[in-house]
Amino acid sequence: MLKNWKFWLGAIVSVLFLTIALRGLDLAQVWFYMKSANYGWIIPGVGVYFIGVWVRTWRWHYLLRSVKLIPTKDLWTTVVIGYMGNNIYPFRAGEVLRAYVLRRKHQVSMSASIATILVERVFDGLVMLLFVFIALPYAPGLPEWLRQTVILASIAFFTALALFLVMAAFPDKSRTLYQWGFNRFLPPKYRDMALMLADRFMIGIRSLNSLLNVVMIFFTSVVIWLLETIKYWFVMHAFSFTVSFFALMLMNGVVNLATTIPSAPGYIGTFDAPGIAVLEVFGIPDTVAAAYTLVLHAALWFPITILGGWYMLRESMGWTDFSKAVAASQDET
Repeated sequence: MLKNWKFWLGAIVSVLFLTIALRGLDLAQVWFYMKSANYGWIIPGVGVYFIGVWVRTWRWHYLLRSVKLIPTKDLWTTVVIGYMGNNIYPFRAGEVLRAYVLRRKHQVSMSASIATILVERVFDGLVMLLFVFIALPYAPGLPEWLRQTVILASIAFFTALALFLVMAAFPDKSRTLYQWGFNRFLPPKYRDMALMLADRFMIGIRSLNSLLNVVMIFFTSVVIWLLETIKYWFVMHAFSFTVSFFALMLMNGVVNLATTIPSAPGYIGTFDAPGIAVLEVFGIPDTVAAAYTLVLHAALWFPITILGGWYMLRESMGWTDFSKAVAASQDET
């Protein structure tokens, strides 16, 4: 991993965001607030978070119905391993690991399952934007760099949703178009492989051809992120400050939009700098905001990473399986 340029690009991005997050902070005071926090509040927060993970698992089951009907309980382990992978590998590479585990356990092509995962990410992004737009009227004003992040994310997610919806609504025309593109621009030896992967991708987004499915996926995504915001609320009670639930919705939306930026494993920096900045907008002292954000980040990271690692061991998987997952995604036949 250390020889991978993606790792170093993510590390540079994380250093930049950490510099923004920690610049001018009294770190001794931050540590004081972290030490004096009431960590009992994290327990119900973790419980709510795992309810959200179960809802995520059900949503994936719903998306996969057009590919293969797999019970939600059979997908739980795969989802947890995937989110663990996102926490320890750069560029959200746990999504590839999740698709690899699904193929290994249920014989689903990786290109089709990755398509459903991309649909998840698009709807997650749209819900994050919804949270931001709902909460903005309650915010005194965001820093310009955060506003630019929201604008760019809005363009990216709405463009992706429009593209997926069009492809799902007009599969034959879409296939004709990308087949023409492959024949026009790809060398002959790659055309059959590209066409096969694109066809499997189309299978993965087939659930979007129904308005009911789109509404169900969107509603489920809202539930998922409301549950995560409730975790933010529980962890807040471990500290000596209070903001409205709308403020936490805004924080949740902004930090998760920011974590779509490539960074070091675990979203180091890209989670923390926006989180601190949003709380400062609501008048929370920077040291308290930093202590809360760092503890919240750890409370989001550790539980699912530990559980995912245990599931990997139970599935007789090792760290080399990640390399196998990447190779499988590139060479799937």
